[in-house]
Amino acid sequence: MSELNSESKNVPIALDRALSSFEELWSPRIVTHVNDYDVRVAKVAGEHVWHAHDDTDEFFLVLDGELRIALREDGAERTVSLPRGSVFTVPKGVEHRPYAPAGASILLFEPTGTLSVGDRHDDIPDHVDATTGHALGG
Repeated sequence: MSELNSESKNVPIALDRALSSFEELWSPRIVTHVNDYDVRVAKVAGEHVWHAHDDTDEFFLVLDGELRIALREDGAERTVSLPRGSVFTVPKGVEHRPYAPAGASILLFEPTGTLSVGDRHDDIPDHVDATTGHALGG
């Protein structure tokens, strides 16, 4: 059986169990660390906020549902759609806004201490948690 304490080392963590341990949307939980990176899971629905990470890429893996990411790059805007099982990396410095019209569960991989709303962002709505990630379990 897996533990839900993200500080545990060398203990398997079941992602479905980790995701069922919280209800908050756009509020990532740290499930483990890889070198200087956090592996985070989050439940998402609706829109996040336009933001950019100036010094790091942002990796997304869709565990369940579908995630869309609007991107502003080279003076144009485009959207990528990520069904369950898809991965996508937003390059550093690119403005982006994740959204999930029907809800999704995602896994993120980014440097420890990275703020969920980036270095530059629009006004943060109440439903978005500006955090560097929360401990899993408690």
